[in-house]
Amino acid sequence: MLALGVAAWDSEAGLRTWLRLRADLSASQQRIEALRGRIAALDAQRDRLRGDAFAIESAIRQDLGLARPGEVLVHLSDPGAPGLRKP
Repeated sequence: MLALGVAAWDSEAGLRTWLRLRADLSASQQRIEALRGRIAALDAQRDRLRGDAFAIESAIRQDLGLARPGEVLVHLSDPGAPGLRKP
């Protein structure tokens, strides 16, 4: 019985190691799901851009912050962003 207790709490191969590995696995699975969502969003963006000259121009202008002559760019900040105060 004592041997079972020692094995369970052994820092190299015991219960603590198993619990840490289980937590690492859970975190990794969550990250995989988040990355799959990001891949799906990028795939959708790619499909929208494919063959649509207006969408391509719009994406380029947005990424580079460019405007056509005579246009004015207005950047709106996120009202929930930290550091912004409400009047």
